[in-house]
Amino acid sequence: MPHLDRITFARPGNTLDRAAHLRRKAADLMTADGAVAHAFSEGRVAVDLGGEKRLCAFLPGMLAAAARETPVFLGTIDGAPRYAADLGALDEAGREALLGPETKFIDLRSISAELSATDAALAATGKSILGWHTTHGFCACCGAASAVEDGGWRRRCGSCGAQHFPRVDPVVIMLVLLGDRVLLGRQRQWPPGLSSLLAGFVEPGETPEEAVRREVMEEAAIPVGRVRYLATQPWPFPSTLMIGCIAEALDEPITVDPEELESAAWVSKADMAEALAGRHPHIGAPRVDAIARSILAAWVDGEIEGFAG
Repeated sequence: MPHLDRITFARPGNTLDRAAHLRRKAADLMTADGAVAHAFSEGRVAVDLGGEKRLCAFLPGMLAAAARETPVFLGTIDGAPRYAADLGALDEAGREALLGPETKFIDLRSISAELSATDAALAATGKSILGWHTTHGFCACCGAASAVEDGGWRRRCGSCGAQHFPRVDPVVIMLVLLGDRVLLGRQRQWPPGLSSLLAGFVEPGETPEEAVRREVMEEAAIPVGRVRYLATQPWPFPSTLMIGCIAEALDEPITVDPEELESAAWVSKADMAEALAGRHPHIGAPRVDAIARSILAAWVDGEIEGFAG
């Protein structure tokens, strides 16, 4: 399978139908045949650690009474409704009493690459939208408390009537190439040796291509010419969309902005192959669930062509 088809949270095979037309009657569907809810707590997801790792599934009504707010309608799988419930209000003993001792709440980063395409999509969607509800309980227009509507996909202010919707923040992440070398950067807080592709948020009024050129210039003072789209990855930490691009470097000298990066360097394809295999003495590759690793692996294996001429 091509590396760009293995991107965590974006792999082929996801069977979740978001079924937006059902959101307004999501509360009634919680008692429908086959309805299932997935439990979350403080950003972690309930997982059955026995055998094949899967999200735990519960009856929606079982979790609704203990949930912080009404469970969010995620969509349907084979016609059966799926929900996400935030159990953050329960202490550890309460969660264990409700869900049982075999259910464990796991940090999604540590397990995402092991989940099926559908479970990964459910977990990413649930984590992102529940996180949005946690931080948007009050109206941004007047400060009054807001209430959940539309199956969890909208909040409405009870005072001024303003409506608020979940947001996704676009981030560009770029394979910057100069011939047979790639530009890698390193941030100070990362584990020793770890390097990755440069990345940054798309600003208001900016295209992804413009964001690629601006970010590379700001962080490494490298001018960029042509930019081409590669792939995307939903990244629920907390709620971003990683837009993978390939970019043409127009010059070689690097000047690092110390507020953005600790260091940056041009790395050969041979050295990158060793890093991905875990054999390089100085360069550590991005984690397996990151789109940066998929892009770098695709480049090393010849699945991504650079810019000719």
